[in-house]
Amino acid sequence: MTSTLTAPPPTPPTHRAQVWWRRTWIVPLMMAAVAFLAFSVPPYLTFDPAHSCLEPPPGNDLYYPLLVVHVLCGTIAMSTACFQVWPAFRARHRRGHRITGRIYVFAGVLPAGVLGLYIGWYTSAGPSVRVANLVGSALWLIVTIAAFRMARQRRYDEHRRWMSRSFALAMSIALSRVINIPAMIILTPRVDTTFGGSEEMMQNTATSIGVWLSPLLLLLFTDWLLERRKQGARRPATNRGDNR
Repeated sequence: MTSTLTAPPPTPPTHRAQVWWRRTWIVPLMMAAVAFLAFSVPPYLTFDPAHSCLEPPPGNDLYYPLLVVHVLCGTIAMSTACFQVWPAFRARHRRGHRITGRIYVFAGVLPAGVLGLYIGWYTSAGPSVRVANLVGSALWLIVTIAAFRMARQRRYDEHRRWMSRSFALAMSIALSRVINIPAMIILTPRVDTTFGGSEEMMQNTATSIGVWLSPLLLLLFTDWLLERRKQGARRPATNRGDNR
């Protein structure tokens, strides 16, 4: 009779602390995304190429309107991507997760990625930036389509892995702008030597460093996190097997 009145053991406090700690990254992530969009998008809303950081090719009247659409679709992608990787939102609002996921894919990544191929091909920043933009846009489309297919097939673990990679590529544009700053600082004193006095070549090189390095770093970091979580999920099962 005493055993029936015994209260169950309390939940270990470490679990709650650990879960809370893992969720704190969503706030600075959203703040960084909002800050980047608030700084980068408004110049394009004037529809004046003079305010754009990308110079339209001479004689190509289609370039700038498509660039504006690309930027707006990219804004949709970055905004909805934050909700896609937010574990609490995904767990508590599954319908909202599915809706924002479809918006991310069909109103964000697909139009932004396809237009990115066009914008990248006609860039005036040099061949290295052109190839980086083409590769980045194509890769973004591929991993996002793979993530969508995994969700349709209910292979949710694989869906999260591919969607994490898609998210990394969506955010690479923001990191590239950050990388461009130290790249410009390092390369500016070498304009007269390395670049033969061409400031334009120096700027194109700094831009190239950013657009190549940012997706590479984010994809490597994302896969490292995915592998770390995968190993962490295996440990409890292994420990339970050892205790038998």
